[in-house]
Amino acid sequence: MKILLVTSRYQYGDPARGEAYEHQNFLPALLRLGHDVQVFDHALRSQYTDFIALNRALLEKVETWRPQAILFVQYLYEIWTETWDILRSSGIAATANWATDDSWKYPQASRFLAPHLDAFVTTARERASDYARDGYDRVLVSQWAADAARLQAPLPSAECQYDVSFIGQRYGQRPVFIRALERAGIRVECFGHGWPRGSVAGENIAPLMRQSRISLNFSGQGYASRFLPQRRQVKARVFEVPGAGGFLLSEWAPAIDRYYRIGEEIDVFRTEEELVSKVQYYLRNPEVRDACARRASERTAQEHTYDARMRELLEFTVAQHAQMPAGTGQIDWASFREALSRHTVSPLLQMLRTSLTGAARPFVGKKRAPRAARRFLFELSWRFLGQGTYAANGLPGRLFYHESNTLLKR
Repeated sequence: MKILLVTSRYQYGDPARGEAYEHQNFLPALLRLGHDVQVFDHALRSQYTDFIALNRALLEKVETWRPQAILFVQYLYEIWTETWDILRSSGIAATANWATDDSWKYPQASRFLAPHLDAFVTTARERASDYARDGYDRVLVSQWAADAARLQAPLPSAECQYDVSFIGQRYGQRPVFIRALERAGIRVECFGHGWPRGSVAGENIAPLMRQSRISLNFSGQGYASRFLPQRRQVKARVFEVPGAGGFLLSEWAPAIDRYYRIGEEIDVFRTEEELVSKVQYYLRNPEVRDACARRASERTAQEHTYDARMRELLEFTVAQHAQMPAGTGQIDWASFREALSRHTVSPLLQMLRTSLTGAARPFVGKKRAPRAARRFLFELSWRFLGQGTYAANGLPGRLFYHESNTLLKR
């Protein structure tokens, strides 16, 4: 098939942060399955003057290349709901979106976006009932996975270089858990944005996991508030560590035991005390650690690769598309012109941007003020304007184009 992958090439749209996860994993898997794949980067803000140019370029790409399937990884509101409707009415390609972080983004994003595509993919199994309740039944419950090309057999504990390692950004409760281990006399090698050792190159991540007796994973979303309580979710690292030949000790998350047997393939912790206790246990009992790592590695190769995930996703999406009314075969440019006419910034709206940015400056500083203002406006918008947040006339997208990369700019 000809497949257009609409995602970011770089983490948070920033080339300095390296290749984005979905680009790094989805693209190779689709190519290994024999598909003709091209990438449309929707996150690099310097590439387009505004969201009008971005959405127009996407429609032009579909019109000229005519893919058979389009897989989106929507971060915020970069692709308008009107653009998705135009693509569906054309019938040119089957359309699907892979929803990231649905455990907490469903109320603010997915429930508004799902009706505009042929298929919607979620990794949050607990959200399936929410989709059904809201009248959307074209949802596939899938999951993150491991790269089939990077699968490695585990190293015995005696041959590992590190006792405990963690690879990921420093935020939320992560430093609290790490400090608990350090107070117990356990050294943890931390790699990633915000840690003293800094980030690690993508090609070195898998070897680090394989060379660690214990690889940690944290399941929290990163922050919590009165309005957005802490949620835990199964993350990609759950599959990457066993796939790389490492032993995984993960913070508990809903449904994690659907993918691996706890205490036999991987293990989990819920509290600081339990984390310390289990790290000490596996360091003292390397034969138990080695047996778990071996079983998890075998199961990952059999069940949890992106080749398998992408194959299932495409089959589901094509089947859903086949049930939709036949399209026109053409891009409805009149509808697009109508949408872009609503994507304007009047002097009054420009004053709103200036006021919000000015109000944020005393709290976060001049440099971060526009991003903080965008975030504040977005939180108000999805709560009070709902689906309109993701349309051409959505206020966050109209007022804060360059600041609109992701919900969490860590």
